[in-house]
Amino acid sequence: MKSDIRVCSRWRAEHDRPVYTLSSTCPECGSDTENSAPAPFDPDDPYGKYRRRLKRKRRRERDAE
Repeated sequence: MKSDIRVCSRWRAEHDRPVYTLSSTCPECGSDTENSAPAPFDPDDPYGKYRRRLKRKRRRERDAE
């Protein structure tokens, strides 16, 4: 459901507040909408390898108990 909620791409210039909708166009100004949820991860994250390694290590330690 999170990915279904969209926000007007021009809300900062056109509106006083964000305009949320489920359609591909803004109901107030007619401009395109974009996904309101941030990306779950950054593919260019330089430290992602280390976070995943630490997560696996903690999971192994938890399962060993």
